[in-house]
Amino acid sequence: MTSATLLTPARTPSGPRGDRPGPAARADERAYIRLLAVLDTGVLAVAILVGYVARFGDEEPSGSEIPYVLVAPGLLLAWLISLRALRCYDDRVLGYGADEYRRVSSASLRLAGGIAIAGYIADVGVSRGFLAISFAVGTVGLEVARFAARKRLHRARDRGAGWSRKVLVVGDTAHVLELVHTLRREPYAGYQVVGACIPDALLAPVPQRLGDVPVVGSFRGIPEAATAIGADTVAVTASGELTATRLRRLGWQLEGTGVDLVVAPALTDVAGPRIHTRPVAGLPLIHVEAPEFRGARKLVKGFVDRSLSFVALTLLLPLLVVIALAIKLDSRGPVLFRQTRVGQGGEEFGVFKFRTMVVNADALLAELAARNETDGLMFKMRDDPRVTRIGRLLRKWSLDELPQLVNVLLGQMSLVGPRPPLPSEVARYDGDVARRLLVKPGMTGLWQVSGRSDLSWEDGIRLDLYYVENWSLAADLTILWKTFGAVLNSRGAY
Repeated sequence: MTSATLLTPARTPSGPRGDRPGPAARADERAYIRLLAVLDTGVLAVAILVGYVARFGDEEPSGSEIPYVLVAPGLLLAWLISLRALRCYDDRVLGYGADEYRRVSSASLRLAGGIAIAGYIADVGVSRGFLAISFAVGTVGLEVARFAARKRLHRARDRGAGWSRKVLVVGDTAHVLELVHTLRREPYAGYQVVGACIPDALLAPVPQRLGDVPVVGSFRGIPEAATAIGADTVAVTASGELTATRLRRLGWQLEGTGVDLVVAPALTDVAGPRIHTRPVAGLPLIHVEAPEFRGARKLVKGFVDRSLSFVALTLLLPLLVVIALAIKLDSRGPVLFRQTRVGQGGEEFGVFKFRTMVVNADALLAELAARNETDGLMFKMRDDPRVTRIGRLLRKWSLDELPQLVNVLLGQMSLVGPRPPLPSEVARYDGDVARRLLVKPGMTGLWQVSGRSDLSWEDGIRLDLYYVENWSLAADLTILWKTFGAVLNSRGAY
């Protein structure tokens, strides 16, 4: 398909103002920031009160000349100033990503360090216990409050409401469509595409669309187009006509307009810690670190995997016994199902699962192949007749996967990673998909916490490859935490 065939007629904004979504978006943004300020103030007030009560109880501090009736509000005010000084209310970091949490923690830790140094130099006898408890409770409370506010915002964005940035995408048609697809894949990130500007040569005298995105101008009138549709962000993607000089001039044109300029590089699915910007001869060169597949961090990950799996098996032993009895009473056949899967480096191993199907399930697969509901190499079917009654319950809550804790303990699997594929699936892997085998397969992963069977094969592979190249212990803990929510919601489980 050529670029020209992607352009279809559409209605452009009427008049110079268009539909002007910008002011409403700014109002929603300000309301969200005010909400965060109120939450932060409340959390910090409670934290300081807890610190005082925990240290002194309901009595006045004995032997101290420090007026805590003034120290408490002073600490609260200083804490709020520190949050603002570290730009914890910057709309560029709110609602998505880890930078917001890092800034909140940094503001709290810097203030605590500053007070400790100042108190030592001035020899002020403020109780260290009071400060330690206040800062510990306050820092954790701020993070929890920000997390709760963010989840509320994400739910609103998923419904098409809530504060989102209005984005004007600029670039060649193919790259515009790719960026639009990427931004819409995660609506909770808060980037709502409201229009596009394309090269002058592709602009027609009649209204146009790229997919369902209206074309509102060409490269010659980007600031005017942003104003007309109320965009507060211009996202520039690849185009041969957008030279460095034109991009720099665009930045100058947007100065003072309140419209942010962001550049979307062709490099995608690479996590922040692997990216470093290094200016060379006036050029901001992006240096990408190679993925880490061995070394000390891998040893730590293996130790954590085996330790947690041992603890989990010990704690879950009564539940495992109950499930085994239920399977035995429900249908004939073994309790455990052992299937050959492919692990790290292409090595095969036997993965353990509680049996959820009839004993001749593999023989019946050929008859059901035409009813496969996925678009990839795996077989998935919502109402699979091979699944037993107890098997449906186990699959709904992912309890059939619990025996794989043994595989983790044996070092064949990890708690987090791509799911272990069948040898028949691996035989059909291309070069890209085969990179899933560079790490140990996991009991859960990004695919599982992002929708499981509801995701397309392409999106699932993209998530797996992202994990393979950007894994970290912090990400593993986050995925494990999200796994509990995915299991409780039974999202994509069948």
